[in-house]
This record gives sequence, structure tokens and C-alpha cells, in this order.
Amino acid sequence: MRCGRATRWSVTVATCVLAVVAASAGPASASEWRVPTEAGPPQAARTDAFHYARAHPGAAPAGANDFACVPTGEHPEPVILVHGTDSSAYDDWAALSPMLAADGWCVFALDYGGAAEAESGTSGSLGDAPPGARSFGTEDLYDSVDQLAEFTRRVLAATGADRVNYVGYSQGATVSRYYVNERGGAAHTDRWVGLASPTYGGTMYGIVDLLNALPGGLDLAEQLTSRAVRQQMRGSPFLTELNAGGDTVPGVHYTTVGSRYDEMIQPYTDIALRDPGATNVLVQDACPADASGHFLAPYDPYALDLVRTALDPDAEPHGECVPVPLGTGILRVILDSNSS
Repeated sequence: MRCGRATRWSVTVATCVLAVVAASAGPASASEWRVPTEAGPPQAARTDAFHYARAHPGAAPAGANDFACVPTGEHPEPVILVHGTDSSAYDDWAALSPMLAADGWCVFALDYGGAAEAESGTSGSLGDAPPGARSFGTEDLYDSVDQLAEFTRRVLAATGADRVNYVGYSQGATVSRYYVNERGGAAHTDRWVGLASPTYGGTMYGIVDLLNALPGGLDLAEQLTSRAVRQQMRGSPFLTELNAGGDTVPGVHYTTVGSRYDEMIQPYTDIALRDPGATNVLVQDACPADASGHFLAPYDPYALDLVRTALDPDAEPHGECVPVPLGTGILRVILDSNSS
């Protein structure tokens, strides 16, 4: 979720919105993943998490990836956090992970979909950063699904749990839902929560429709951003396959947490799951003064409380309903992206 290299190609604000999603241009390379184990401090703001992660590559969000954690009777399922585009576990989960650990959950988070700059050894070793990987959440989503599947197997084996819960932010919601729905993950999933989930794809204020109408437009989008961004655009084959015949499967509790003011997904109703039985929550339904959108979601206290209560309806809310101005966080994301 950076607005760096691609921003230099931008001539309009709208193009920058597209570029913010990911800026890892270049030829396709082998996708890599890792399990970060060096715990960083909790963060209350995305920019603080961003700068800490840049200074401490491979940092894990506080409370995550204790493979000796034993699930309790109150919270028998571990929670797996799945980050968004061009991001990392620490970037996106430095606020929520310690909250969930304090609630009594065993929490786990991986860095997946890494773009390798050079040939490296075996990916996915506990605590070992793949040599050459500079960003995560940018590569082919099918590979990312496989990586999440392997990570889930490790979590189940380590904890002895029968089922897990997933919380996915943005791309992470899509990757985890694909695994649950299409790769047999439902057999060991209790709850799935999508935060700012591009359920029916991103439109980015009409940019996607424009690219679809231009010869070679989608190829250009992939070159300027990443393959993962292209696969999350409305109408992509990946999303068409995922939602064909329904967007949920039996046996799993599904919840989406979204915003009326999402900067990447319009109309905002495309965040919601449409199958009966799914729960769709908007931040503004509970707190009309909170106009936070896509980019602020993992650091908006009210949105995070909605995630916590989706996992456990008895969780005690921590965030107050306070005014959040429209567009909060967008400029900071752009400035941070150009500083990397």
C-alpha cells in the first residue's frame, strides 16, 4: 500500500489513488513468505508502524507468533491475521494483534506474497526473512493462498487446535476467503472476518472501468502496481472464480467490517457478502461521526472493536465513537510511501 514509484508516473490524484495500493512494478518473480518472530511494540497509528517496520525488517506485531501459545476454553481457536497489499503483518496489525492477545486469543500473522529481488533459499522458515524480499502482498494471489494454507497447517499443528479464525484486511480478506471457500479451509475454520474487504473488487473511483476499456489497460496497471492489484480489480478472473455460485460456504461464520467512505471500493456495498447468513457491518452504522475509510481501517479504534466483537460478541469495547474527518490518513500514506 505505497505510493512511491508509481506516483512519479501520476498526473492526477485519481492515478495516485491507484498507485497507493501497491508500487512494486517490475517483472514477475517467485513469491516468497516468512513468519516474523521478533516482536515490535504496539502502535496506535499506521505511520508509526510503517516507520518502525522499515527500521526493523521482519518485525512481528506484539502478541503474535508465540508458537507455544495454548488456546483456552474461552478462546479455543487461534486467530490468524492476514495483511493487505504491499504491506506486512507489522504494518497492518501492530494495533489489533496486541488487543487480541490481551483478550486471551492465540494470535498468529505471516508476511505473504513477497516479491523476490534475487534468487533465495527455502521460503517460509520460522523467523527467517527470505533474502531479497522487499515487499509483501504484491505477488500472484494463488501463490499467496498456498502460503496461507501452509502457515495455517503450522498453526494448527503447534497449538493442537481443530479450527482457526481469520481476520483479513483488504487483500488479506480476499486471500483468506479464497482459501476458506475454494481450497478446503472451511473444514478447520470457525470465523472469517473481512476488514475493508474487496469482496466484489476495487473500482478506485472509476479507474478500473477506464483501464478495462483501454487496450492493454490492465497490463499497464499491473506494470505500474502489481499482479495482486490487478487480481483485486472488479471483474478480475480471480474474484469471478471466488464468488461464482455464492460468496460463502456452509459451516463458517462470516463478517465484513466496512466503511461508506472506502477509498478503493465503490460502491461501498461491494464490500458486503451477499449470501444469507453473512453479517455485514458498517462503521458509520454504529458511529456516524467516524468517516474513516480503507486506509485507516486497521488503526481506527472503532473499526477494530467491530472486528473484536465479530470474533467474540462478549468482548469489551475499548474504542469510543469520536469524529474522524473524511479522508483522514490518505495524505500520510502517500507521504510515507514516498519516503520508502
